[in-house]
Amino acid sequence: MHLKTTLLLIGLIVVGISHSTAQSDIYGKSQLYNKPADGYRGIWYHITGAGQAGSPSAEYKYKYSGGLGTYPANHYPFSVYAKAVNKTFFCYGGTDETGKTLLHMVSYYDHKTGMVPRPTIVLDKATNDAHDNPVIQIDKEGYIWIFSTSHGTGRPSFIHKSRLPYDISEFVRVSATKIVNGEKVPMDNFSYLQMYYSEEEGFTGLFTHYEKVGGRVIGWMTSKDGVEWSEWKDLSLLHQGQYQTSGNRGKRIGTSFNYHPSRKVRGGLDYRTNLYYLQSDDFGKTWITADGATIELPLTEVANKALVHDYDSEERNVYIADLNFDKKGRPIILYITSKGPLPGPGHGPRMWHTAWWSGKEWVINDLAPAGNNYDAGSIYMGKGNRWVIIAPTAMGPQPYNTGGEMEMWVTKNQGKTWKKVKRLTEKSIYNHTYARRPIPVHPDFYAFWADGHGGQPSESRLYFCDHKGNVYQLPQKMKGEFAKPIPYQPGK
Repeated sequence: MHLKTTLLLIGLIVVGISHSTAQSDIYGKSQLYNKPADGYRGIWYHITGAGQAGSPSAEYKYKYSGGLGTYPANHYPFSVYAKAVNKTFFCYGGTDETGKTLLHMVSYYDHKTGMVPRPTIVLDKATNDAHDNPVIQIDKEGYIWIFSTSHGTGRPSFIHKSRLPYDISEFVRVSATKIVNGEKVPMDNFSYLQMYYSEEEGFTGLFTHYEKVGGRVIGWMTSKDGVEWSEWKDLSLLHQGQYQTSGNRGKRIGTSFNYHPSRKVRGGLDYRTNLYYLQSDDFGKTWITADGATIELPLTEVANKALVHDYDSEERNVYIADLNFDKKGRPIILYITSKGPLPGPGHGPRMWHTAWWSGKEWVINDLAPAGNNYDAGSIYMGKGNRWVIIAPTAMGPQPYNTGGEMEMWVTKNQGKTWKKVKRLTEKSIYNHTYARRPIPVHPDFYAFWADGHGGQPSESRLYFCDHKGNVYQLPQKMKGEFAKPIPYQPGK
């Protein structure tokens, strides 16, 4: 063998080893797949314990549980409509046939053909924690971005981008950086991500990072290209942290959040109370209150100008499901309140509410009783002055566990009175959970969710509905490359 050939082979081997090592260092136990699955299976997940409140009862043994493929409400979006190709692209937390690992899945619904392809397994996250579920965005050139989150700092986070526009067959890792003390460092950990995109501004992400001071700190970051990200900036440093749920309309981004009190009674991470709101009218550059008042960030005082309602004084917990804007750009927050974190009837009554900024004041109205603190749904702007809500507002086969039967509600007077117009699911064997709204939304793919048993591990199916409330199940097993979603049948 010639010397040049030998040296070339040695060089290739070294490069191969170095590349393999680098990949191992980057992904840890996670694994990039880029393989099609044989069908649509969601992750089943549960969590126990409720802090100072103690453990849930034997009857309601999980604080929350079930088919959590589109969990949590603090992740957004799970689906995006792309007008250029007339497809709604979506991601979710999936799993294999064993149900023991979280797979980051991506697919689409073709509005022209009415079909879905085999979903692509982008990543094996090497956990079964649904807090690590991905979110999706699409840039102006049609590239699909998958943001793989992490729950806390123990696992890495990733950003992947489709190799081709509007194509789900292959994704490549984005070596993203952020600015820390003026220097570029890897951006490899972020939690509870809500990601928005503007053709003019690029990406703005709202997220959580974990700190010794402030606990679960909510903040925001921006990027023109999705590769180089800004310095992380904090919105609030109240006590032990916050959960935020946000929404977007044009250049306006709004965020609603609660806080975890630091105290011995009704304190800790399982007690979350008060309702706050902030908005940015320049896609995340600056932030103001609903009435346009400037505010110093991060927030450090519980009583501040962002406060919508003081639920702490009423000893009520607050769980935020969704945030949208009316046709004048005024925010509407959908949320649940309860007496505490434990599942079951003991910490009831629970109630669904809307909080709407009228232009002069916050107007809070009740929607319907809730069965579980984690019954998440979505709010939409319908025709004329109609607001529409799709949520698991009816008790399901596992009562007081997460989810229930999906229903559609309508108001024509900004939430003063609501009318239940359709039950989307009924006589189900599992609870339906986390109905999520695409951005933007197409009327034929209007809400996206999963089901699962509320009291024990089970399979989890994926569903979507159109704006009329017709429900379709994504096929669990596929024989061909494409399939028609299955019309929902009650009792299954």
